[in-house]
Amino acid sequence: MSDDGDIIPSVMQNGGNQYKIKENSFLPSAVVENNTNMSFENSKPAENYGPDQVLPASEKYTSKANGRVTLRVEAGADNTPISVPGLLTRSAELYGDLPALNYKSANKWVKVTYKEYEQNVRTVAKAFIKLGLERFHGVCIIGFNSPEWFYSDLGAIYAGGFAAGMYTTNLVDACFHCLETSKANIAVVEDSKQLEKILSVKSRLPHLKAIIQYEGKPTEEGVLSWEDVMRIGSAESDDKLNAVLKTMGVNECCTLVFTSGTEGASKAVMVSHDNLTYNAYMITKFLSLVNGKEVLVSYLPLSHVAAQITDIYSAITLGAQVYFGEKDALKGSLVNTLQAARPTVFLGVPRVWEKINEKLVSIGRKSGSLKKYIADWAKEVGLNHYEDAMKGVDRETYSYKFFRWLIFSRIKSAIGFDRCKYFISAAAPISVELKKYFMSLDIPLCEAFGMSECGGAHTLSNPTDENVAGVGKTLEGVRSKIDKPDKDGNGELCVYGRHVFMGYLNMPDKTEGTLDTDGWLHSGDIAQIDDKGYVTITGRIKELLITAGGENIPPVLIENNVKAALPVVSNAFLIGDKRKFLSILLSLKCEINAETAEPLDTLTPEVISWLSSLNCKFTKVSEVVANKPKEVFDAIQKGIDAANKKAISNAQKIQKFTLLPIDFSLPTGELGPTLKIKRPVVNDKYKDLIEEFYKN
Repeated sequence: MSDDGDIIPSVMQNGGNQYKIKENSFLPSAVVENNTNMSFENSKPAENYGPDQVLPASEKYTSKANGRVTLRVEAGADNTPISVPGLLTRSAELYGDLPALNYKSANKWVKVTYKEYEQNVRTVAKAFIKLGLERFHGVCIIGFNSPEWFYSDLGAIYAGGFAAGMYTTNLVDACFHCLETSKANIAVVEDSKQLEKILSVKSRLPHLKAIIQYEGKPTEEGVLSWEDVMRIGSAESDDKLNAVLKTMGVNECCTLVFTSGTEGASKAVMVSHDNLTYNAYMITKFLSLVNGKEVLVSYLPLSHVAAQITDIYSAITLGAQVYFGEKDALKGSLVNTLQAARPTVFLGVPRVWEKINEKLVSIGRKSGSLKKYIADWAKEVGLNHYEDAMKGVDRETYSYKFFRWLIFSRIKSAIGFDRCKYFISAAAPISVELKKYFMSLDIPLCEAFGMSECGGAHTLSNPTDENVAGVGKTLEGVRSKIDKPDKDGNGELCVYGRHVFMGYLNMPDKTEGTLDTDGWLHSGDIAQIDDKGYVTITGRIKELLITAGGENIPPVLIENNVKAALPVVSNAFLIGDKRKFLSILLSLKCEINAETAEPLDTLTPEVISWLSSLNCKFTKVSEVVANKPKEVFDAIQKGIDAANKKAISNAQKIQKFTLLPIDFSLPTGELGPTLKIKRPVVNDKYKDLIEEFYKN
């Protein structure tokens, strides 16, 4: 120990080198045991002991780019902060020669070890500094998941900037907003298509100093290739990078996550080092994952916090392998990557699980009567097994073991799930019926609830939770409460903990409207928490339909009930805000253009078969919509009647419906990047059709 009494040896690391840390900069467990906020209002500032130091702060939230916040440490919870650079450095030391990243090149899988991973990040960080990246300025990244995306994201953080992902579907104005808001010094693009967006607004971005294209050779003057970046970084010493790392603190912002922007321009969610590393710690601890053994597949948009916390931070925490999906993963190639990777944990948004469901149902429909009988029997046994487990019955019947060997294992192997331990659904609500379908195939789904503003997950369910409609219990070390509950216990879900974001960049009013004075995050979700701690999300406050009679209607639950009753329906969209009754827009399942992902007019074989059973020979959406065959519309009405039986009041029953001429999709604008419905877009696009419901 040093002779200087206020200095203790640090277990924290900075770029592979040991530094010392002042006692008032990092508080050990004993100091914060009875204090829910690390506060340094009266302490001396710590300087140059980063990146894992906790810098002096007295505010619970901030909207300033260079702001700092106190840590919301819960008594008894793990409270050892670590920065993003500290986390990757630690994993490079622990898992150095283990594979970290796997990507396809010339149709062959190439592996990157953890040592190489961290070295590549440091090289990119040094290049970014050389190119003029300033502290608390953005590096905006747009492109499909790749090692270069990871290196750019983490390199920006190492270099003291903000990593900021942009959705590949963003139009030019949305890209400009991200670049301008983050005062981006550097833009990283995948290809010439994304490059065009940046070049078109370059003259309006005074802070932008460099544009990098990581795929192919850029032909535009002044645009750097990825090889240029690696060459620039390799030529630089570590001195400037290490100097920047020393100034960092875990309670500073390192990443900006831009919200969907459904109510105007998107907000830049300021996420700290500690938000990300603590959230990854909570998730991996809850799932009891094994260090150095897990395998993940990266294919969901990395500009979304769910993909970042899973693919980047949880993977680094565990020393897990990440396989990168191909660009057309969501158009059909995902199964190829799954078969190659054989992940041990898999994250999908509800729409991905729906697509897998549709594919399996389509295959099953082609089976002969005997095979279909056996498959139905197996699914009944599978569902019974998990329903028993939910009741606390811990046993495996002979029939379950038999069908696991005969049926379930083969299905899993065909998908690439043969060694998958956890199947997770996140980013949007998933129906109970879909959960039960996958249970019946021995693919039990865990559901996570989280948001950009809490750095990823806040709750996570187990497959055997007794509340199958819920999103599990609050993760250890953070808290939940219901604000202003009604007589049924429904109210706004509020979130507290170290994972709660710092604030919205340059938006103090919005920040104060979301974070209260005690540091609770008001999620905007309507939920209830039962006496055993299970959280159930029942809707979004902003999505609630308030009828003319004053009844609050959560649309997603009703839409899911309709889709469960009518498996041929792809999307359901409930109408009723300020209306006398509920109506619904429905789209039938149709084929997808493999190149553009746009919906086609041709119906899927599943829908055609259903129509045929009703003595209807149509094969196109336009034919059904134009002719309105009575037998088809009667069948749809029967499905809606079945869904209406689940309504808790007459006001929640659907009175009218119509079929849409085309399904929702990402290219046509009705779905967002995580395939959630963009309600304002649908309301505007079909406003005339909606008005028809209420004319008389």
